[in-house]
Amino acid sequence: MLRLPESLNAWDTPAFGDVLKGEIEQQDATALPLQQGLARSSHVTDRPFQAMVIGAHEEPGLIRVKAGIFYTGIIAGCSCADDPTPIDELNEYCVVQLDIDLATADTTVTLLDE
Repeated sequence: MLRLPESLNAWDTPAFGDVLKGEIEQQDATALPLQQGLARSSHVTDRPFQAMVIGAHEEPGLIRVKAGIFYTGIIAGCSCADDPTPIDELNEYCVVQLDIDLATADTTVTLLDE
């Protein structure tokens, strides 16, 4: 499970968006549903990704955040010597919902269909 303690501490301050963006971008890509969010490629690359906070509000017991993630993917071929598939990176984007527990900073991440 993902934990975002710095973001929890920054909640209700002007710095929240920047702190959350930075904390998301420090996570390992496997902690986010990037592979499931691919639309144009078949495999997420190891390149760094960027987050954008779309909105955030407080609900009982949690902070609910909607964020966009910009990342890259490739179309993986068979890796044969005569494979004509180019290894070009394709830009990808997905929207996720982060539910940050107000007591523990434990965060669940859900891929949104947007």
